[in-house]
Amino acid sequence: MPEITYREAIRQALRWQLQNDDRVFLMGEDIGAYGGSYAVTRGFLDEFGPRRVKDTPIAESVIVGAGIGAAMTGLRPMVELMTINFSLLAIDQIVNNASKLYYMSNGQINVPIVIRMAGGGGSQLGAQHSHSLESWYAHVPGLKVAAPATPYDAKGLLMTAFDDENPVIFIEHTALYTSKGEVPDEPYRVPFGKADLMREGDDVTLIGYGGSVWQCWRAAQKLEAENISADVLNLRTLSPLDREAILASVRKTNRVIVVEDDWEFGGFGGEIAAIIQEHAFDDLDGPVMRCSGADLPTPYNGALERAVLPHEDDIVQLVKEMV
Repeated sequence: MPEITYREAIRQALRWQLQNDDRVFLMGEDIGAYGGSYAVTRGFLDEFGPRRVKDTPIAESVIVGAGIGAAMTGLRPMVELMTINFSLLAIDQIVNNASKLYYMSNGQINVPIVIRMAGGGGSQLGAQHSHSLESWYAHVPGLKVAAPATPYDAKGLLMTAFDDENPVIFIEHTALYTSKGEVPDEPYRVPFGKADLMREGDDVTLIGYGGSVWQCWRAAQKLEAENISADVLNLRTLSPLDREAILASVRKTNRVIVVEDDWEFGGFGGEIAAIIQEHAFDDLDGPVMRCSGADLPTPYNGALERAVLPHEDDIVQLVKEMV
């Protein structure tokens, strides 16, 4: 398989959808002439024209609302909100309309919309553009939430997102766009709710999603040098969540650390910890540990930003304390 970037993997999925489904169109700020803030849609305007690739005003609530309306009429829009913090300006449309229309119409109305946004820290984008708000959306019934960690995940999960008859929140980590991995040229799907055990071990389970998967991976490599082996579990999607994979790994290793960029207080790691405590308490040799971002706005300064985000050395230290 060819090795391509995370960015290119997303481009391949979007291009295939545009080429093979006349109902698909893209809309968002600067996705056309500029080519997207992260260059994902570069060249698409020339290739597919302004009816399929639409630049929008800076009005997130209007963008998402228009996308919801288009989806209700049978089209399949992909809305790009540039960064996840901008979704706050559209949260009423996402939470009160997109997520609820299927239920409130007794299944008569579908809203097949994909809402892409970039999130996470580590790219020196300052306090307002370094959020990890995926747990907010995973909390809402009626929304599916995908957080790919690899180029393979990114292409396969996005293809699956377009198949869904109702809303999908698709969160891309800003620090991963240039990362590379093997990706098939042909279209394929990665199922929602199916985690990927990327590395196997016996002593501890490290759980992550998006960018935190690679913090887990690097920590596992360092631990291996000290004869400590770790399961690295890439969740892929937060809603639906692969509870079975989480519990199976914990029952094998008896120790677990959940890693995320998000603030620790109220973060998604707390939900994972609760699931493990409820369903695998007797299998644990110690409490579920969390390695999360500090509970403060993310600094712009690079050194300070690194200090408030979880790091593989933090994970290694926690594992040593547990083992």
